[in-house]
Amino acid sequence: MLQAPLTSIESYIAYFSSREIPVLRRSMRSLAELQQNEDRVSGRILAADVLQDPMLALRVLVHLEAHRHQRQNHDITTVDRAIMMMGISPFFKKFGDLPTVEETLSHHPRALVGLLKVVGRAKHAARWAREFATLRHDIDLDEVTVAALLHEAAEILFWCFAPECMQKIMALRAQNPSMRSASAQEAILGVSIRDVQAALVQAWHLPQLLVTLMNEENAEQPRVRNVILACDMARHAANGWDDPALPDDYRAVSELLRVKQSVIMQRVGAPEDYWFPIAEREIAAEED
Repeated sequence: MLQAPLTSIESYIAYFSSREIPVLRRSMRSLAELQQNEDRVSGRILAADVLQDPMLALRVLVHLEAHRHQRQNHDITTVDRAIMMMGISPFFKKFGDLPTVEETLSHHPRALVGLLKVVGRAKHAARWAREFATLRHDIDLDEVTVAALLHEAAEILFWCFAPECMQKIMALRAQNPSMRSASAQEAILGVSIRDVQAALVQAWHLPQLLVTLMNEENAEQPRVRNVILACDMARHAANGWDDPALPDDYRAVSELLRVKQSVIMQRVGAPEDYWFPIAEREIAAEED
């Protein structure tokens, strides 16, 4: 594991590329159970399981791209299509026995907690991005889901392989509550995790569509905005439903979807105490 920061984004990419990405222990247990009834398992069932684990989803897409057939003339942008391309039995052979983050961070319990929080955030973002995409009648819900799930991939990798550095970042921000995340990251790592993320998805040749959907520079596109807003909301909601940034998130999603803010709040699971007063104001405004 990294004990000290590296010198550049490129050196981080090279380092991560030389390591085997661990996955959640629950993923290995779940795949083992599914493999016992392999003949009855479909690609859709496997994909649903993979999408509960951003590290496993990342491994599947990176593997498929690295072993891309010469006659393949289009990108595979969703997990279920990736599994369909591989086949069920080859999938189990390749991904049925992987290292886990629980093993990798067995001597870093605080870092494991930090990593699991990011995983939880990524899963919320993926679910909410899919929910928003459904309301938008998006052309492919799975693409939006995967893009949101992988949006925090670099941060997960830093928790896996640079746990002490990540804990230093957390401590620095605790000492300086007004400090921006990127500033704290640059102070400890020498780079911002967002910049590493942008370089990572390019270096690992993820499908260009997914790269586009994860890139905030393309936020004027509705599908990209869908992903970014879901990730922003998941990050803010992780601090609690009273996070001061959430009202702006609700407004932005409401404008994107042309749906009332109270409806958005209910869809993402905000407690009634938070959305009910908003709903009352919306009804009063309609009556006026």
